[in-house]
Amino acid sequence: MGCFIGRLCAGNFQLSIVKNNKNQGGCKKMSYQEIYKKWCTDPYFDAQTQEELKKLEGNEKEIEDRFYRQLEFGTGGLRGMIGAGTNRMNIYTVRQATQGLANYIIAMNGQNKGVAIAHDSRIMSPEFAREAALCLNANGIHTYLFESLRPTPELSFAVRELGCIAGIVITASHNPREYNGYKVYWEDGAQITPPHDKNILAEVAKVTDFSMVKTMEEDEARAENLFSIIGTDFDDKYIAQLKKQSIHPEIIPEAAKDMKIVYTPLHGTGNIPVRRVLRELGFTQVYVVEEQKVPDGNFPTVPYPNPEDKNAWTLALELAKKVDADIILATDPDADRLGVHAKDTKTGEYVSFTGNMSGMLIAEYILRERTKTGTMPENPALVETIVTTDMAKAVAKEYNTALIEVLTGFKYIGEQIRLFDETGSHHYVFRLEESYGCLAGTYARDKDAPVAVMMLCEVAAYYKLQGKTLWDAMVELYEKYGYYKEDLATVTLKGIDGSQKITAMMNAFRENPPKELGGFKVLACRDYKSDCRRDMITGETTSTGLPTSNVLYYELENNAWCCVRPSGTEPKIKYYFGVKGENFKDAEEKLEALKKAMTE
Repeated sequence: MGCFIGRLCAGNFQLSIVKNNKNQGGCKKMSYQEIYKKWCTDPYFDAQTQEELKKLEGNEKEIEDRFYRQLEFGTGGLRGMIGAGTNRMNIYTVRQATQGLANYIIAMNGQNKGVAIAHDSRIMSPEFAREAALCLNANGIHTYLFESLRPTPELSFAVRELGCIAGIVITASHNPREYNGYKVYWEDGAQITPPHDKNILAEVAKVTDFSMVKTMEEDEARAENLFSIIGTDFDDKYIAQLKKQSIHPEIIPEAAKDMKIVYTPLHGTGNIPVRRVLRELGFTQVYVVEEQKVPDGNFPTVPYPNPEDKNAWTLALELAKKVDADIILATDPDADRLGVHAKDTKTGEYVSFTGNMSGMLIAEYILRERTKTGTMPENPALVETIVTTDMAKAVAKEYNTALIEVLTGFKYIGEQIRLFDETGSHHYVFRLEESYGCLAGTYARDKDAPVAVMMLCEVAAYYKLQGKTLWDAMVELYEKYGYYKEDLATVTLKGIDGSQKITAMMNAFRENPPKELGGFKVLACRDYKSDCRRDMITGETTSTGLPTSNVLYYELENNAWCCVRPSGTEPKIKYYFGVKGENFKDAEEKLEALKKAMTE
């Protein structure tokens, strides 16, 4: 097989990075200044990369940040700022990560199954996807590359539909425009989980020299039948799977006559699939925010393309008021998250829904209607993360459905689907997480905004025929199950110092566990890092029953809870809170007290 192997110099270029040039074990480790100079002069790096770096000469702080470490390949993949340097997303770090993945696939004898690859609308996403494909091709692994941008959940579907050993999607999800990322999926269609995540991470860590990285030309890869393109015919299969999740498609045409929907893809991948599935189900009054319709990695109309950010809704709210919309929907750049606003007919204003709220509306609708129509599977299960609303427990109990909690991250939810298939212990019903992600169906194993849009619009149509809005339906859930309210607070701490501060903060929580928070007595503390749940009343300790993770969770009295963990993809520490109130005001007051106590 023809390929070329990039070499940085005549000798091996060690990627290990230190502050100084001390010999350790006989192997010279290069300082970040030396590595910077190497990137500026070695012909392996292209002219554009070197020009970008030479402009930084004299800016020691920026040079250090770009070269003080190798961009970390975490348990899900890469995520970082786009740019030249070892601590940035660029074609060289993408190739290095892909070489490690290729080595693992070959070790697992999976090279004949191939790898599916997709990308979103972000800057450099098409280039990174192509580089990943050609690196895999150079290692003798067939790739199936989508012809243009596609939603992340369609990649998850493609892995299983094509029988691939793995999948890659180039996306930084809802991060700011300066970021991009690289997520890895395994043959079950879910993001990599143990043992594959740790094993792939170990293989990537072994690629300590760019001379170990293979690549080849696209023409040659095509000639050797290693490089295939996935076209629009595959979209038909994906959309067909979404439509299968509808419970009452017959109600939609009647409700759609008077139901208006405003939608924005926030310059991402959702525009075509979302509008198509709504159209094919019979929704006729769908208004798209024109300024945010076209894919654009610069995200010119929003500083932060995240449906959780109120600033992302300005244009959609303006359009909704103009057309008198019933609901407003927004998907993030890779279309795996859905944000929602719905009209409160009493005030005429649009109410913002959290991911917990929209997720519970869909979950309760599915459980109720599946039960009513006799289509509920045996041993049904609702799956959520530990930081998702406790209303899910009440709803699951109402419909005699098992409630299974997993660690934060949709990959653990996807893992449960595989375990259900293998053991037959449960049959899925629905899965959700607080961060605006959910999934109906098992065609994919990651959160899917197009199917969430479809299901939520069906829920809205169901209530529209009863003269109710989605907000009316949400109030009914609160009155029936309790006024559950949740919130999230984050602290961003960038760079070397920030990482150290986050570690110190987590250590402080562990060394000094609180006995009371916001007026709530701490009943138990779960430390998932040490796999220990300690009853604060009796002192008894038991296993958490979940994988090891740097997460602390506090069970509080009166159905309250809080959780703290470092972000796995951003330089942040995150605080989660949840309470149950007697009414809206009571829940709000309890939540604010808890939030203040935890963050201070």
